[in-house]
Amino acid sequence: MDAVDHAFAAVARENYLLPGTRHGDRDAPIAIGHGQTNSQPRTVASMLRLLDVRPGQHVLDVGAGSGWTTALLGHLVGPAGRVRGVELLPQLVSFGQENLSRTDRPWADIVQADPDVLGLPQHSPFERILVSAEARRLPAPLVDQLAPGGRMVIPVDGAMTLVENDGDRPRVSTHGRYRFVPLVTTD
Repeated sequence: MDAVDHAFAAVARENYLLPGTRHGDRDAPIAIGHGQTNSQPRTVASMLRLLDVRPGQHVLDVGAGSGWTTALLGHLVGPAGRVRGVELLPQLVSFGQENLSRTDRPWADIVQADPDVLGLPQHSPFERILVSAEARRLPAPLVDQLAPGGRMVIPVDGAMTLVENDGDRPRVSTHGRYRFVPLVTTD
């Protein structure tokens, strides 16, 4: 079992869904309210494998929603790491925080996103950034928060995009077509 499979086994999706929609074994996006979804497990697994999260890393989870991806990332980084989830919608921040409070991963949390700031530049650089909403174009503010040697996975205009910061210029590659809710930005 690889690290991502182990994280999925340790973090039950149904604990991050609304009552009445708890079909965590369903391989499809599931509504979590406010026009947002808990992403399809197969897609999340692909994103996490591309992200290549390691124990002890500092990770940003943009569009944390219900807290499921934040908890998965928390499992992957372990207690020596740190996961900072950000969510724009206050109702989902509360929902995600409540879900995370029932875990044994105090190194992973969700905070309210500033509507005028993408990510958490005050806590950067991040070794890994996961974005669970689709951007129209690659957001420079998030690329700027990526540490040298860091990786970011983000859906951009329908393509799953991997950004690798080699220190000089980010390398960008695409890895299949996906559909996500839109990333809300001020641009």
